[in-house]
Amino acid sequence: MQYTLFDLDSPIFNKLYLFKNSTNLGSIYQTINWSSLIELLPKKKTMAGAPSWLPAQGYFGLMFLKHYTKLSDEKLLERFNTDWSMQMFCGVLLTDNEFIKDNSFVSKVRNYLSQHVDFDVFQSKMIKNWKEELPEKNVMLADATCYEVYIRFPTDAKILWECCEWLWNKKIPQFCRAHKLKEPRSKFQEQKKKHLVYCKLRKKTHRKTQARKRAYLHLLSKGINEFQSILNQTKAEGLSHKEASVFKTIKQVYQQQNHYFNHPKSKIKHRIVSLHKPYIRPIVRGKENKPVEFGIKVHKVQVGGINLIEHASYEAFNECKRLKISVLKHKNNFGECTHLSTDKIYATNENRRFCTQNDIQTNFVRKGAGKDDKPTKKIKELLNKQRSTSLEGSFGTEKEHYLLHKIKAQNPATERVWLFFGIHTANAVKIASRREKAQKGLRQAA
Repeated sequence: MQYTLFDLDSPIFNKLYLFKNSTNLGSIYQTINWSSLIELLPKKKTMAGAPSWLPAQGYFGLMFLKHYTKLSDEKLLERFNTDWSMQMFCGVLLTDNEFIKDNSFVSKVRNYLSQHVDFDVFQSKMIKNWKEELPEKNVMLADATCYEVYIRFPTDAKILWECCEWLWNKKIPQFCRAHKLKEPRSKFQEQKKKHLVYCKLRKKTHRKTQARKRAYLHLLSKGINEFQSILNQTKAEGLSHKEASVFKTIKQVYQQQNHYFNHPKSKIKHRIVSLHKPYIRPIVRGKENKPVEFGIKVHKVQVGGINLIEHASYEAFNECKRLKISVLKHKNNFGECTHLSTDKIYATNENRRFCTQNDIQTNFVRKGAGKDDKPTKKIKELLNKQRSTSLEGSFGTEKEHYLLHKIKAQNPATERVWLFFGIHTANAVKIASRREKAQKGLRQAA
């Protein structure tokens, strides 16, 4: 059986020393207070069942490794089985003839954490561990960004056809075979050929798109009625909870798309853009190269170079409304906030009054006539530079180097796990780098 860390009398003490003092993973390992994280998991009440491959800290360690290495779940498990430093990061050391063969092991760990860990508490414990070594704790930078999820780019025609396929190609034939019913007639095969021709068009004109949507809506309407009739006849025997949820989503898609087809200028509230991820919403960001993004909108604050998630939602929200709450959370975690740097959208009259009442120096552009004095102007320039380089730069770093470019988890709970570990892995690497530089400076000074 695997060994657990960290007994000084253990025969693996030499490996432990090398791990902590000669590897990058060892440096990152020492930035995390594992005992505080273990408290977040429920204790096992009985000894029933097979022993876990990992101790409690290993569940967190595996997720940090996932985002640090940027490997797929299968590749991460393959690497974990053969890399003793990664095993030590998770608090174990497998024997020579031991391998974890379950390819879904990493996914199961992620799902377990999503069910049992309060990630707001997780974040507070991470902050508490690093709080004392953060510089300029009185300065808060704030901004919002969108972390996209891994879905195909949605269009009205695509989602309508996906609904038609789910009904006519999967569920209706399946239920008719299972209950020995006559399969209803439809023009699904004919529409399938036309759909393939439409998909291959280099230029999809508005007229052709409208014609396809009209045909899809007609086919979908018939499919919903026929499938509902089959469910009534069979009393929904064999329909799983997940399938019932998808069918409910299809009905909502039809209502939304039919209304939008007949009233093109209307706005659809809570618009569904993905059949199997109906909670995803279009987030209008207004960027030149990507005006709309599909994922989690996150309001982040940065203190001392460390990023924290202040608020995350699949619905679009106005981040300027979060400024007061952000300042209060900063006070609870780090003490008084004396300097604040944000985007122009935050500079509302309400926020200006709040900052003036609390003696917070901001980078907001002065209103009315007159100019800032030289010291104030210099402070605002520094705050603007810090936000545009440190905070906005960290968005790109997390997306490109810590698996947050596209979140590939399968449901809202595991996507939240993916988001938090991606951001805090980047924080842990930054803290480890700072400690290494500080130690190097002390050695040179000595």
